[in-house]
Formats: sequence, C-alpha cells, structure tokens
Amino acid sequence: MHQKYFFVLFFISSMAGAQELFVFTDPASNMPTNAVGLRISNTLMKQQFEAGYNYHLLPELMIGVNKNLMLHAEGFFSTRSANLVAEGAGLYGKYRFLSKEDVHSHFRMAAYGRISINNSDIHQEEIEINGHNSGFETGIIATQLLHKVALSASMGYEQAMNNQENKFPTSQSSKAVNYTFSVGKLMLPKSYTDYRQTNVNLMVEMLGQTLSGNGKSYLDAAPSLQFIFNSQARLDLAYRKQLYSSMLRTAPDGFLFRFEYLFFNALKKRS
Repeated sequence: MHQKYFFVLFFISSMAGAQELFVFTDPASNMPTNAVGLRISNTLMKQQFEAGYNYHLLPELMIGVNKNLMLHAEGFFSTRSANLVAEGAGLYGKYRFLSKEDVHSHFRMAAYGRISINNSDIHQEEIEINGHNSGFETGIIATQLLHKVALSASMGYEQAMNNQENKFPTSQSSKAVNYTFSVGKLMLPKSYTDYRQTNVNLMVEMLGQTLSGNGKSYLDAAPSLQFIFNSQARLDLAYRKQLYSSMLRTAPDGFLFRFEYLFFNALKKRS
C-alpha cells in the first residue's frame, strides 16, 4: 500500500494534492496548491423561543495558494427575515507554519484569521462572525494524525462589531475566546486498491466559547459522517447539540449538510 494513503484522515491524497476532513472545525492541513474548491454549506437550526427552524446558506470559494497558505471567500444568506436574503460576506485565511511528517503519522500547526461583514439583526449573546456578526477572529490550530485516527485542537480570539446600522449592544460582551477539540477516524475502506474508492469518515467535535466581558460560556458536541468520492468530492452530514450554556443563544441545535468539490491544478499556468 502506498504511504500517501495513511494521510487520508485529513485529506485524500492524489498526484495533485490533498483534501481536508473536519466539518465544524478546520485542521492544520491545507488544500492542494493551485487547487480551486467550491463549497456549499447548509444549516437548519431549531429556534429556541419560537416554532420552526432557521436556514442558513453559505456558498464558499476556496483557493490553495501554495502548500502552506489557503484562502476562502464566502457569502452569508439566511431566512431569519422569513425570506432567504443576503446578509453579508467573509474572508478566511490559514497559514501552516509547522509540519512534522512520519510514515504513519504527522503533526501540523497553523495560524488562521477571518474577517466578516454582516447586516443582520444582533439577536443573541453568542458571537459568531461566520454568518451572524461583523468582526474578526484569529487563532492557532494543532493537528495530530496517528494512522487512521486524527486529533485536532484550536484556540482563537473573536471580536464582534456593529452589523452596519444594527449597533452591537453595549450591554453584551463583544469579545470572546473560542476553543475546539475534534477526533475523527477513517472507517472505510479497510484497505486501499484504488484512489477512486469511496472513503467514509466518522468524527466528533467539541465546540466552546467564553465571553471575555462576563465569563458566560457554552459547549456543544457535533457528531458527523463524511463521504469522499473519487478523491475530489466531499459530502458532510452532521448534527450540532448544545451540552451547556449560560449565554443567550437563539438556535444552538440543528443539522448541517455540506457539499464540496475540488478542481485540481485549476490555477496552474499552462505552457
């Protein structure tokens, strides 16, 4: 068996590069150099204080600049105002600054940053600039692969700002510390004969936040099932469940459905 298949838990290797794994969090690995990815994320979150669900649509364009740097641009749409409307956009970048490779394992670290603008109403104490708040976030990710099991952890600082004409409430904390821990395992195939085999990954992610101003916090658990087809297309099915919260959150529990497709060497110059 070719050694590249041992790295499949974070990405599916091919001659062109690699593909990411985790659903709610980002590992320290990057997408392939010169690759372009298209991602569509859909979330259906149950409202806490009203009947029904909120639907959020996040289309995303991803670019592998080089082996250490990747960039994303995404849009935010939701049905919080009854109809599906555009609410904002965001930019995300991740730089891998450490990589220690072994035969059946690797350890990687990366720094990330995100900036977003949003025009929706500010309706909860939880800060989430990936679809709800205007602001920025920066942090560190560490990821360890041990054969078919992956462990990843992150910590970041997040700052919310005014959502354009919707001012951030002075009574709420606008700063937060985010922390995550994720574990995943490659379930299928048991052995590799071809890169076109469908891969099945099972994972659980713990997602937490503490508001700096008042110490309020939450902790969620998010089990996910992932399929990777032909080393190029990816389908994620996940459920996010609040385990604990001392802050106001209007829709913490719900489902995520995501589809992603990579175009390898899309940015490579043709001779």
